[in-house]
Amino acid sequence: MWELFQAGGPVMWPLLLCSITSLAFILERAWFWSRLDLDNDKGAIEALLESFRLRQKGLTVAPGRQGAVFRMLASGMAHEDFSCSRAMESVALSEIKAMRCGMPILDTIITIAPMLGILGTVTGIIASFDMLGQTGVEDPKAVVAGIAEALITTAAGLGISVATVFAFNYFNSRIEDAQDIFEHYGTRLEIVLGNRSPAMDGKN
Repeated sequence: MWELFQAGGPVMWPLLLCSITSLAFILERAWFWSRLDLDNDKGAIEALLESFRLRQKGLTVAPGRQGAVFRMLASGMAHEDFSCSRAMESVALSEIKAMRCGMPILDTIITIAPMLGILGTVTGIIASFDMLGQTGVEDPKAVVAGIAEALITTAAGLGISVATVFAFNYFNSRIEDAQDIFEHYGTRLEIVLGNRSPAMDGKN
């Protein structure tokens, strides 16, 4: 392995940095999503919506079950007399921002790793042809070996990019699912607000 790394030339060092950075952010995002289960507080969310529909105050929910969706709905309820939708949107945007943390870096690695690989291959081929110009065709095996070694950087860059793009697309799909969940429950709360009758408000 170390021999292949050395054969790739100096471009292998930034590729190594890309691979370490990609792995670090993939592991961090995997840990983030493993702790962020948007459905784990579904019961608390349904109870919160029902209590709001019935205009019951003082609902308590066990700490640790107040997830991202719960916080969004609680914010909307707290600002029901002002701008419920904007309050929920503010919390949702904050949660989505946390979900997107590190995604631009992964996107950059997907783009730059193959480009670095091609750069290493080009510089390696240039060096091989320079060797050919100096030695002629007396030792063509050395030139062919040099070209083969130059392709190592392309293989490394493509490997890093492929591995990263799978994780990137997975995390993106989780973000899109989260946005759908936020929209679903936010719409349900707005429907409850729209269907609220003056008689219910008078009971408070």
